[in-house]
Amino acid sequence: MNKKENTYTELDEKLRKMRLSSMADVLEKQGEDPNRDLRTFDERIEEIINAEWITRHNKKLNRFLSKADLRYPSATFDEALEDPERQLDVEAINRLATCEWIDQRKNLLITGKSSTGKSYAGNALAVCAVQRFMPVRYVKASYLMNELEKAQIQNKFLEYINALSSLALLIIDDFGLMELDPDKCRYLFEVLDARDGRGSVMIISQLPVSSWHSMFKDNTYADACMERLIRGAYRLEFNGKNMRKAKEES
Repeated sequence: MNKKENTYTELDEKLRKMRLSSMADVLEKQGEDPNRDLRTFDERIEEIINAEWITRHNKKLNRFLSKADLRYPSATFDEALEDPERQLDVEAINRLATCEWIDQRKNLLITGKSSTGKSYAGNALAVCAVQRFMPVRYVKASYLMNELEKAQIQNKFLEYINALSSLALLIIDDFGLMELDPDKCRYLFEVLDARDGRGSVMIISQLPVSSWHSMFKDNTYADACMERLIRGAYRLEFNGKNMRKAKEES
């Protein structure tokens, strides 16, 4: 082993001991390349550093995606968004994809017919937020109510509420598919009140916003929850073609 090869081996070992394995991998690859000296030092060091940066970036992104617990973690917007039969406000969706509304702590209400792509679009917007390393959580309304009830029984209600309030974006899907008895009304109010002015809420529902108030069995909580959800909220309507049916026919 010549002096240069020995140097590469020593550097490789040091990088791996410092847990910089991606940098070590690229350095090892460069050391085995007979044409390495055709590249400048700047080019080679840039490749080494970028390899580690990309690895760490992707690991962090995957951690955020895992914690978000999305229904469609690979959701993205493609040319299907432009389909006129879907009757979507594409300009509004593109603006929402910048996540400025989350920075502004505003809410988003997504409503429309079944199988029109509401949940998928909501998840795609969530992915946009995760890519900016915003803490996100997706949960179905029934599951959220069950978790809140369990937390209440286990004397962990405040802990659970605090965890939800720390999120940049909380997504509640299938909102309106269950009755909200007085206890559930209170649970939902506690969630919305804790997040009010601190983070965004995305609601996905088959029911129009105008019918939400009637879901609550307690009018006082209904007024309080609706005020916190609707105030300054953006809205998206999905009343175009049935995407599931279109997919089956294609």
